[in-house]
Amino acid sequence: MIPRRTSPANPFRFLLLLPLALVIVVWGAGPALATGYRYWSFWEQDGGRGDGRDGGSAWTYATQGPSTARPSDGDVQGLRFAVSRDADDAAEPRGAADFASICAKTPPSEGRKRVALVIDFGTAADAPSGETPPEPRTACALVPEDATTAEALAAVAKPLRYDTNALLCAIADYPEKGCGDPVPDTGADSGAGTGAGTGASASDEGSQASGAEDGSSGGPSLGLYAGAGVVVLLGAAAVWQARRRRG
Repeated sequence: MIPRRTSPANPFRFLLLLPLALVIVVWGAGPALATGYRYWSFWEQDGGRGDGRDGGSAWTYATQGPSTARPSDGDVQGLRFAVSRDADDAAEPRGAADFASICAKTPPSEGRKRVALVIDFGTAADAPSGETPPEPRTACALVPEDATTAEALAAVAKPLRYDTNALLCAIADYPEKGCGDPVPDTGADSGAGTGAGTGASASDEGSQASGAEDGSSGGPSLGLYAGAGVVVLLGAAAVWQARRRRG
């Protein structure tokens, strides 16, 4: 009888599953990654002169940065320092924001424009470690007609700090360090955004930002350990299969 020939199984076929295992590892590590950023968000008022309440003007997340936006005379613009994931989650500036009140003591000037600014330094929960946010403030900037929002800010809230990509990092030297720093999700409800948290209701955010500075990211996730285990098992299976075929 002619023995039936069998082609040895290719032990390396198990290695083809390693990329899938690596995907599992990366996916499993996802929850430990940063989900928010600590930065200055930029806002404009829809209508410019309302207070955002009782049918008045409301804050709208700006579509361009302070260094390129050119407000008109009578505009109201706001900036808020907070931790947020994206524009939908961002916290609005708090406090009264009507042009008439902010610029009441700044008369019009020929060849110049008045821009009302609401500067909200945020809450202690969103502050970098070791820093205390100043109280929110308003200011009326009297600047040339072609001035940008950044130039209006520089006229009333020096010093400003930018990074190499022209991202606004600090207003009135707050914060002293950092710029758009990632903040890991601690599992706490931040309350940020335009809902019941710091949006239109102007209440404080939660403490989700606190873990960024002290390095408490919650450690490796269960998915990370599971994915690593799959990689080890696949490698062991490949070695076992190779030895079995040789025997």
